Amino acid sequence: MRRLLVLLLLSHTGCFSIQGPESVRALEGESITVRCDYKPRWETYRKWWCRGAHWDLCRTLVQTTGSQQEVKEDRVSIRDNQSHRFLTVTMEQVRQSDTDTYWCGISKSGPDLGARIRVTIEPEGTLLTTLASMLSRTSANGRAGLSSVSYGRTHYILLVFVKVPILLTLAGVLLWLKGSQ
Repeated sequence: MRRLLVLLLLSHTGCFSIQGPESVRALEGESITVRCDYKPRWETYRKWWCRGAHWDLCRTLVQTTGSQQEVKEDRVSIRDNQSHRFLTVTMEQVRQSDTDTYWCGISKSGPDLGARIRVTIEPEGTLLTTLASMLSRTSANGRAGLSSVSYGRTHYILLVFVKVPILLTLAGVLLWLKGSQ
C-alpha cells in the first residue's frame, strides 16, 4: 500500500517540475547565487524564494511578478529567465544567521511547487572555508590567483592536509611491503 502511495505521488504532474542544488555554501560577507531549473509550461507563473524548514510554512523573502524583470527585497533578489526556464536568486552580504533551509518555488492554483535548498554560511577564516575560497579564486589567465601572503598559507594547508598524509601513507606501504618479504 505504501509503495502505491509513493508511485501515485511521483506520478503527480507537478512532481520534479522545479529543481535546484541540494546545498550551497558561502563565506560570511559574500554573495551567493542559486539557480533553480523548471520544466516547460511554468514560464509565466510567479516564482518565489522562501525560508523555513517546511515549504508550506516558510516565509517568502522575494517573488517574481510573472515576468523576467528582477525583483529585489532587502539583500535578496530573484530573476526569472523564461526563455531558458530557470530562476536565479541572489543573497548579498550573507551572514551566519542566514544559514537555514530555503525553497525556490512556483506559485500555481492548488499546492505550489518547491525545491529544497540548504544554505550554509561559514564564518570567515575557518580552515575549510579559507582553503575553499583560495582554491576557487582564479585570475585572468585561469591560474589560482593567490597573493604572496595567501600563497604561504595555502602551502601550509596543503602540506598539513595533503602532502604529509600522502607521505605517511607511502611510508606505511613501504614498511608493510618490507615486512611481508
